[in-house]
This record gives sequence, structure tokens and C-alpha cells, in this order.
Amino acid sequence: MKAMILAAGLGNRMRPLTLHTPKPLLEVGAKPLIVWHIEKLAAIGVTEIVINTAWLADKLVQALGDGSQFGVQILWSHEGEGLETAGGIINALPLLGDQPFILVNGDVWTSMDFAPLLKVELGENLAHLVLVDNPPQHPQGDFTLAQGKAYTFEQEIQGENLTFSGVSVIHPLMFAGLEAGKRPLAPLLKQAMLANQVAASKLIGDWVDVGTPERLNALDAAIREGKSA
Repeated sequence: MKAMILAAGLGNRMRPLTLHTPKPLLEVGAKPLIVWHIEKLAAIGVTEIVINTAWLADKLVQALGDGSQFGVQILWSHEGEGLETAGGIINALPLLGDQPFILVNGDVWTSMDFAPLLKVELGENLAHLVLVDNPPQHPQGDFTLAQGKAYTFEQEIQGENLTFSGVSVIHPLMFAGLEAGKRPLAPLLKQAMLANQVAASKLIGDWVDVGTPERLNALDAAIREGKSA
């Protein structure tokens, strides 16, 4: 199984830290955020990793290279101008192939064991989302988890309202027939949910959306103090 790490965002909420450093290269626990993901993927045997770039792409390539230092092969998908999540994936499909792949946001941190993702069987589903308890900055959540499936709030399904962790398994068929260009992922996920084609599970472990300098500093301190690992 291949993986894709999303790393093309501008990181506006993290400024001024991201004026000269792409957000995935910001460090917690003396290690860039994206390196935590690369090492976790390598540890479960995922050695072909696609990384998309836009903002400060040269800094990412300079830091990570071809991936050999981590025991993986990094396949770069350069966008020039950011294409948003779905647009970035569509642009990278020639590198990802036609089989399901692991998708990870480059600006989250988690202690989750990625190994169970290798065992995900999508079947008729187009995606399997990993959801988390709603963080303070996002109390309403994104989707409803009920009996192993994810639903939009509009579907009014009784279950647990949770937040998308940015970790998932995606089938390329979700993007079948879509043209290249700037396109967000959320509408495609909701469309698939309406067709009952999105499975989901709840994350086991710690998780942080590293969206502000304050959360970055708090996570760094927690890792260094051994409270998160």
C-alpha cells in the first residue's frame, strides 16, 4: 500500500513561523511534523510515499530528499499553486496508482498506530476515515460515527459526532471522472456518505491539530515531558 502526505498548505494560521518554513517542517519533540508521519509509515512497511508541495516546496525537498534517509521512497507531486486537498490528490493520482492508499494531513500529530490501516478492506466503500473526539477549537465536529460508518449531520443519524483526524484510507475511484484543478475534499466525502460509501473508526491514541503556534508549543512541551509519544 502507498501513502500520501498532504504538505502543500500555506499555513497562514501559523504565521510568522511559516513565512520561511513550510508548516510540515515545523518541529515538535525535536522532529519535523512530517517526519513523525514518515517514520510511522516506514515502521509498518509503507515505503512509497507521495508528498504534494506548493508553498516553499524547495525547503521540503531539501529537507526530505528522496526519502532514503528514512528507508522510504518519496515521490514528489509539485503543484505550483496549491490545489486544495482533492485537487492535490487528483494531481498525484499518476503516482498513487489505482489501489487504495493511506492519506495523512501533514499538519497533524498523533500517537496512533498506523498498522490497522493496512488491514482496512474498503469493499464497496470509497473511504475509511479515522475520527477523533472534538477538540476545544472544533466542538461541533465534522461527521457522525454510527455502526462503523460516517454520515453527514444532514443525514440526522443517531451516533457520535466527531472530528476528522486527517488520517484515512482512500480509494482512487472517489475521484473518477473529475478534472484536475483546485478542489476541496469535504464535498466529495459528503457525497460518498450520502451514498453510504464511507466507513469510519475512532482513533486510539493522542491527536493534535497543530493549527496555531500555541498548539505547536504545547505539543512540543508535552512530547518533551513524556506526556505524549
